[in-house]
Amino acid sequence: MATQMVRKQVYTKKRQDILLKQLSQARGLSEAEIIRQALEREAGMRPATAGDSLAAWAGIMRFVQERKSALPGEGKPVQWDRQELYEAREARWRKPNDGE
Repeated sequence: MATQMVRKQVYTKKRQDILLKQLSQARGLSEAEIIRQALEREAGMRPATAGDSLAAWAGIMRFVQERKSALPGEGKPVQWDRQELYEAREARWRKPNDGE
């Protein structure tokens, strides 16, 4: 579904123009897209990305801490060596009558 675009001409302060160009370059988006996204955020049509990102990150960290406390070994790192990994992987794929 194509969205009909309406041409607008806006005036910005010099510092806003510089900021817009920097944001456009950093995000790989057109200046017009940066403005469209800002309008949608302002109107509440999209959640603000910075706040949502921080909230999402906090949720991820809570989940990680909960999982960490649920694991045996009191949060100590798992000790393994390459040979153990190979043997465990091989055991998962070995058929019952594959020579041993």
